[in-house]
Amino acid sequence: MEDAQLVRDFLGGNHQAFNKLIDRWQDRIHHFAYRYFASNDDAAEITQKTFIKAYQKLDTLDDVQKFGSWLYRIANNLCLDELKRAGRRKSTSLEALKTAPQSETASSADSKLMRSEAMVLLHKALLQLPNEQRMVVIMKEYEGLTFREIAEILDESENTIKSRMYYGLRALKKTFDSWNINKEVFNYE
Repeated sequence: MEDAQLVRDFLGGNHQAFNKLIDRWQDRIHHFAYRYFASNDDAAEITQKTFIKAYQKLDTLDDVQKFGSWLYRIANNLCLDELKRAGRRKSTSLEALKTAPQSETASSADSKLMRSEAMVLLHKALLQLPNEQRMVVIMKEYEGLTFREIAEILDESENTIKSRMYYGLRALKKTFDSWNINKEVFNYE
């Protein structure tokens, strides 16, 4: 069943339809927030707030076909609100970014360690970007959204989104260059 039909069902009084939407979207919203803050606690809080707000405001959604974009917009706004409220950039911890369990083989363990270290560097570099550029890079590169979808979510023109992506990637490259890190660091087996 499509999101639009689930939204219609919910608005028609079927509250189980909203639970299905949560099941379908919870991991995506959590990953989005995690990639923004690099903190499971912050990601879980943003995810919970996103669905609470969506539940409360679903009747204001004009086009049920755009539920996904609308949900990302809510999550995006909550992430920005959290940054303003905290008054600082969230820090990245090495422990929060380690996701893979240890393996039996040395080469596999080395690969996992290299991946973990590369993720730490990438998250630290992302935190250097202005919020507008960071959001676009995360949505495009991590979430796999198109420029058009990102433009809808952020209520900006596609050209503005493409520009933010260009400048964001350029700033990441500049950051990596200043840290003397080349692309081989991110090429691990």
